Amino acid sequence: MKIGKQSWMFNQGVYIQSSATVTGPKEKQGPLGQTYDYSFDELHCNEDSWEKAEQALLKKSIKICMENTNVREDAIDLFISGDLLNQNVTSNYVARDLPSSFLCVFGACSTSMETLAIGSSLIDSGNCKNVLASTSSHYSTAERQFRYPTEYGGQKPDTSTTTVTGAGTVLINNEASEVQVEGATIGKVIDYGMDDPLDMGSAMAPAAADTIVQHLKDFNRKPEDYDLILTGDLSSVGTPIVKKMTEQSGYDIEGIHRDCGLMVYHSNQQVFAGGSGCASSAVVTYGYILQQLKENKLKKVLICATGTLLSPTMTQQKETIPCIAHGVVLKRADA
Repeated sequence: MKIGKQSWMFNQGVYIQSSATVTGPKEKQGPLGQTYDYSFDELHCNEDSWEKAEQALLKKSIKICMENTNVREDAIDLFISGDLLNQNVTSNYVARDLPSSFLCVFGACSTSMETLAIGSSLIDSGNCKNVLASTSSHYSTAERQFRYPTEYGGQKPDTSTTTVTGAGTVLINNEASEVQVEGATIGKVIDYGMDDPLDMGSAMAPAAADTIVQHLKDFNRKPEDYDLILTGDLSSVGTPIVKKMTEQSGYDIEGIHRDCGLMVYHSNQQVFAGGSGCASSAVVTYGYILQQLKENKLKKVLICATGTLLSPTMTQQKETIPCIAHGVVLKRADA
């Protein structure tokens, strides 16, 4: 059911049955390393190209997710996924090996919550029974896609971020479990005129603030109604901006906000302003956050995944950067 201006409330009950997170070696060495289901020990992920390596990440996350449930693969009604590469090739090529229907989406780094929101809506409406929602990113595929191949050795400013190498998959249906998908807020495209592709935190912060504020209005809630409000990859640059902008709108999130891009890596791991990429919010949410909810250390969380909707072509034409953020509420089913 739609509530407010941009939000959906899932009244029929949508639940997370299983999840899986897969990362690269650098992410394994970070503070959340023990919460990931599997980590490759080198960036190539036993493949002969970066693009195949990213496919390996996504395939592995799907495989583990399915192994953690009694739902058969042929019972999956729909696979929803997206990534950062041209034509979403990671998701498209992985979908070749799955027997289910497929919807491919692009929300840049907001894709994790976009796929979860779409899948939850389809379950709540009765159009699907079992849905797999996934996303992935890889440091070296993103560098080649959006900046320079890693072999180029180009210098970066301190505002740049490091793409998280990883993938996350979640299986949702309407059978009661420990964690419920309560609702979602679908973001608008926001462009504040930022044109620096090496400062995505500043570009995305207004979109994150807009979605968070709209979510609180639509659900008639206050920030303190949540144990945690999580953004996707604003980094150390965008994080103070989103806090200031939400405060200016009358909502103080200072005490309960965290950013996934600042949670994936230790500060001494040479990642510039922090982590970014589709996998940033995916591996944190489907690993650490779900674990905290299941252990009753968290009861209700708003995850607001953030994304820059730019392309190398538009950047070269000196266009500004449109951004978006999608929010999803996860809560303990008994909360």
